[in-house]
Amino acid sequence: MAIVLTESAAKQIQKQIDKRGQGIGLKLGVKPSGCSGFAYTIDYADELKEGESVFETFGVKVVVADENIATLAGLELDYAKEGINEAFKFNNPNVKGTCGCGESFSV
Repeated sequence: MAIVLTESAAKQIQKQIDKRGQGIGLKLGVKPSGCSGFAYTIDYADELKEGESVFETFGVKVVVADENIATLAGLELDYAKEGINEAFKFNNPNVKGTCGCGESFSV
């Protein structure tokens, strides 16, 4: 299953890469964290390394370490503005539960 971006997320990622002046895309992953088990990680991807896969939507690349693909398979990354707040939203079909504060999730 692919990892996809909404058009809003793709535009925001491209805007940030353009502002930064370098990068091939967004690096998306997970790390052990919180009371539920995992938290998402987001960084810039400057190069594709061995053991990483690329997913492209709206011309924007998302780089994922192969070890994280099972946890992120089918994920849709959105970017939304709600009032004065704006943030990425993770719509992950693999999530079975989240912690009360919303920082971590379980699969």
